[in-house]
Amino acid sequence: MGTAVDPFILERIPHRPPFLWLDRVLAVHPDCISAEKTVPRDLSIFQGHYPGYPLMPGVLLCEMVFQAGALLISEIMRNTADHDAGQDGVGGVPVLTRILGAKFKREVRPGDLLEITASLVERVGPAWFMKGTVKVGGKVAVQVEFACTSKGS
Repeated sequence: MGTAVDPFILERIPHRPPFLWLDRVLAVHPDCISAEKTVPRDLSIFQGHYPGYPLMPGVLLCEMVFQAGALLISEIMRNTADHDAGQDGVGGVPVLTRILGAKFKREVRPGDLLEITASLVERVGPAWFMKGTVKVGGKVAVQVEFACTSKGS
């Protein structure tokens, strides 16, 4: 079984297991957020990626950053009380629209504790330009830049 998920996360983004890749939020600041994820040792994807040498897929590491970014957008929208955003200041579901670049620097293995950060670079109308990292053992595993917009608002 996985780690219990922070209710803060469940209240703010629509992702749910088995596709929720954050366990807990460590800190929220006006333009950045940090969270953690412990990679489950028994994650079924390790049966095929790769048998005998299990590695966390890079695309899922990026997804962790994207989900942290969605949490940050949710907090910014709540804290600015954007009346154009909709009920309770929430502007719909953040949807990934662009990956501007990703760099994979270190392997992530079963049981690793990851620190995930996402920060706002710029907001242009409905577009949010962001960047983030995943660290393992204090060292960068992934860096990614991305953009998203809110859908369903």
